[in-house]
Amino acid sequence: MNDYVAQASIRSTVEPATPAWMAVFSLAMGVFGLLTAEYLPASLLTPMAMDLGVSEALAGQAVTVTAVVALFAGLLVPGLTRGIDRRVVLLGFSTLMIASNLLVAFSSSLAVLLLMRILLGVALGGFWSMAAAVAMRLVPAALLPRALSIIFSGIAVGTVVAVPLGSYLGDVYGWRSAFVAAAAVGVVTLAFQLFTLPSLPPTGSARLRTVLDVLLRPGIAIGMFACVLVHTAHFALFTYIRPFLESTTGVQTQGLALMLLGFGAANFVGTLLAGWLLVRHPRGTLVLMPVLVGVAALALVLLPATLPGQALLLALWGMAFGGVPVAWSNWVARAVPDQAESAGGMVVASVQSAIAAGAAGGGVMFSVSGIGGVFLGAGVLMLLAALLIALRVHVPRNGTVGVPLHL
Repeated sequence: MNDYVAQASIRSTVEPATPAWMAVFSLAMGVFGLLTAEYLPASLLTPMAMDLGVSEALAGQAVTVTAVVALFAGLLVPGLTRGIDRRVVLLGFSTLMIASNLLVAFSSSLAVLLLMRILLGVALGGFWSMAAAVAMRLVPAALLPRALSIIFSGIAVGTVVAVPLGSYLGDVYGWRSAFVAAAAVGVVTLAFQLFTLPSLPPTGSARLRTVLDVLLRPGIAIGMFACVLVHTAHFALFTYIRPFLESTTGVQTQGLALMLLGFGAANFVGTLLAGWLLVRHPRGTLVLMPVLVGVAALALVLLPATLPGQALLLALWGMAFGGVPVAWSNWVARAVPDQAESAGGMVVASVQSAIAAGAAGGGVMFSVSGIGGVFLGAGVLMLLAALLIALRVHVPRNGTVGVPLHL
């Protein structure tokens, strides 16, 4: 009981009396800038590879390097910066984003380009690990779900904008211009954060050892396992969405682009909707999102394939998954309020690992049972994850400070 009181004391010392909404929007801009920069190579592989004299497979490692570095940065950066004002750290991430994009734009070889993408990985992983913890210090507890939904709406916008923006700029002005534009977004973000983020002196003692300590707390390991299952199933599905749609309905490139645009728009709506739902039903939201994705995945396989029907199911999937980052960040903030940065680092590592596991597992299923097997297997996995969350994952009520250290 003393531990529970201690956590409440920690929470009350950092919770503001009034919300700093402009600072929250500046973090959403940071999310948008980081996601846009992360996804840009996906739409520019061919011109990048031709210009640098390498294969498209090698050029694609620009995405891999960023993801791997982000995984480790999420675990290490909170501890390495534990004595620094969080405002300064966040401004540093935006500066790294600008530097990475500019240096990539002017890189003369693949080796230089990959080194510069490491900078982006550090910023990406570090930002994700701190997002929920910083949000806790910008708004009162009752408004945390809404703040998180605003911050993570940048994911949906970045997902929708990055690929078409990169493709357009690459076709018209060359692939390097897309990274210059991403750097410009970073400059605007840095200026906005500079004027809106308040001073955020460090309050915890995050270390790498702290991550293990947090993982060993009652209920945390099972929650992180459920988080991994949800993201693994999603990325198994999303990695193979194009061949699935092409093989079932024969959709052409333009139609595919419109369907993916609908997915992204629905994802944005789902992100905002999750903030409203989490205030009222935090556990129900955490369970409902994977249920809807699982149902959509199974319906895509089992129902007759028509373009309108698949577009609607894709939109349902996008809307449901839009709430997943918000819901899990809210869970971390509620379940581990005294070490939210370390717990956030675990979420980053879990998601990055799930990206690799989902793509690899989906590839195995694809080779064994075809594209339909991927969607059936991932859909069932998503429903099993929802069942695990419903039965085993403790979800603190909004307004509470989380799980006591010793039950």
